[in-house]
Amino acid sequence: MSDLKIAIILGSTRPGRNGKAVADWVLTQAERRDATYELIDLLDYPLPHLDEAIPPSAGQYAGEHTKAWASTIAAYDGFVFVTPEYNHSTSGVLKNAIDYLYAEWNNKAAGFVSYGSLGGARAIEHLRAISAELQIADIRQQLSFSLFTDFENFSQFRPGPQYADQATILFDQLESWAAALKQVRVGQPVAA
Repeated sequence: MSDLKIAIILGSTRPGRNGKAVADWVLTQAERRDATYELIDLLDYPLPHLDEAIPPSAGQYAGEHTKAWASTIAAYDGFVFVTPEYNHSTSGVLKNAIDYLYAEWNNKAAGFVSYGSLGGARAIEHLRAISAELQIADIRQQLSFSLFTDFENFSQFRPGPQYADQATILFDQLESWAAALKQVRVGQPVAA
């Protein structure tokens, strides 16, 4: 049994959001894995617009909401970000949650699952750039769901069976990188 903990971070808090069904599907796909996958819904972490006076890289968090968020994220070895595409990017609430922290993201792995009119690909591209700055190793495999073909009436999530195999590839890559980076974080050499 793997001791890896992976957070599936649901990056939308909009009323009537499609992301909950997508995140639940990802969690269901991950149930067969050795790593432990848990859903983090940003609705449960109502962070105001970034209100820390000192940059997150200093690690001097003042707000109780920031400390609670930092404690949550620090416990994970990797992440699956589930993001909508809003205005050719990720959601503001997800970007804000990411911006609150620094060290808690470092030397961990991330995969991306997106949805939108063009599958959310542009949201993922922005998240890849953000991840680089936070020293998050993003994996190649991604899942992109189209509102036109993977949702009935743009609201009922109905992914095709091919996505299960794609999710397996995403999990394989993510767990491999998360395990390697866990060794980096504890200062042990990575096995070749």
